[in-house]
Amino acid sequence: MEIKIRRDTSKTTTMKEGEEGEEQPLSPAARVFHAPEFNCYVITVIGIKRKLEPDVIMEGLEQSLIRHPRFSSKLVNNGNKKRQTQKWVRTNVVVNDHVVIADIQTQNKNANADAFLESYVSDLTTIPLDTSKPLWELHLLDLKTSDAENVAVLKFHHSLGDGMSLMALVLACMRKTSNPNELPTLPYKNRSSSKSTRLPAGSRGDFRFLWLIMVLWSAIKLVFNTVCDAFEFIATAMFLKDTETPIKGDFRLSKSKRMSLVHRTVSLDDIKLIKNTMKMTVNDVVLGVTQAGLSQYLERRYGEKKTKLGEDEESKRNSNEMPKRIRLRSALLVNLRPTTGIQDLADMMSKGSKCRWGNWIGYIIFPFSIGLRDDPLEHLQSAKRIIDRKKNSFEAALTFIAGKFMIKSLGVQVTAKIIHKALSNTTMSFSNLIGPIEEISFYGHPITYMAPSVYGHPHALTMHFQSYMDKMTISLTVDPTVISDPHRLLDDWEESLGKIQAAVQERSSAK
Repeated sequence: MEIKIRRDTSKTTTMKEGEEGEEQPLSPAARVFHAPEFNCYVITVIGIKRKLEPDVIMEGLEQSLIRHPRFSSKLVNNGNKKRQTQKWVRTNVVVNDHVVIADIQTQNKNANADAFLESYVSDLTTIPLDTSKPLWELHLLDLKTSDAENVAVLKFHHSLGDGMSLMALVLACMRKTSNPNELPTLPYKNRSSSKSTRLPAGSRGDFRFLWLIMVLWSAIKLVFNTVCDAFEFIATAMFLKDTETPIKGDFRLSKSKRMSLVHRTVSLDDIKLIKNTMKMTVNDVVLGVTQAGLSQYLERRYGEKKTKLGEDEESKRNSNEMPKRIRLRSALLVNLRPTTGIQDLADMMSKGSKCRWGNWIGYIIFPFSIGLRDDPLEHLQSAKRIIDRKKNSFEAALTFIAGKFMIKSLGVQVTAKIIHKALSNTTMSFSNLIGPIEEISFYGHPITYMAPSVYGHPHALTMHFQSYMDKMTISLTVDPTVISDPHRLLDDWEESLGKIQAAVQERSSAK
């Protein structure tokens, strides 16, 4: 599908005196994201409740987003291929050069609008951003879909920041629908409600020795788990590969692929019901349901292979049944940043104050236990055991520190190849972001959903989860040559959620 656009280049936002030409070197992580192996982008599809007003949105962008240094700086390369330096250089921003108003033909509006949107967003994955201007775009689509009146699509280069900081920045540009002067509210865990590690005053003398033993044992487990995880990451970077399943892509064949992006919205209340009954976190439940959904999807894919072989080829047919022991691991993205509040980012854009920024992410290699279970709750329990074990480790921080060390000692290109090799030996990526608990508006346009995605890394499947109000949106980024039916995977995920919810309710009623 060819993307036709309309632009109006009548407005330019001028930098304050002294800001234009201001330079800042790229962080090590940002340089990796510009390596050929990791030309990563973030795309966020935003469903809007009413008709879009482009002029209102562009005026809002002038007052907020482009005041952020990264969104008003272009990438400049100096030097030769062997010794190249990259810098962010502040520049005047023509807002309209970054806003794309899609020219949608009437027949496309009357046809399957959801399919048109998916095709449009997929086409964006084949079009690189223009490096002669700041690396972001906003696409506005006057297109009524099944879950939105109109749609906006934000596209950033991943070198601008990690997913958490970019999402926080986008939210800082938004306001509560109920009160246009208030910033969105995110749910935060009440730390005071967590169990205290202090001993009761009357028992400190009696149990101090036992308490010290427990602390020492916890420290030993933490060190042991971290060492084991470090060796697993090294082995993965060198030789330890996942099983070649129908969802594992081979990115050695092509460095540039057209990716498909699809999403599905489910009830967050259903997930919270399972969470509260099973005494887990939302992330535990999402991981467990994902494991169940992947197992169901792979069982079908292996079954389809078996059917294609024909009923007479018994030996071949048996060899294509789903293996009993599948190594299927996901790279879980972990935010290591000291919390950057939405208010801090809003102040930075409105008052020019300073704020932490950049790519502060580590990885956890999470092994899914693939296989059908008679009791669907086993998927929850299995996922919780694994993630609890991973939480008792410095794996995420270690991968972040190791990455910075490798960049300094080996250089960006070698580091990018090592990380690319490690991720290529796993199957997928996974991320879960917390969103606002109340309805918010994008420059006066109420939002129905947000579906963030990332592409450019060596995985044929990436799953992103974004909560918003009482909903959870699942976004899939897939290589269509590997996973040609992503909606079936979403069906399996949603069906697995229903099965687990039914099992939880049955267990509760039996008590």
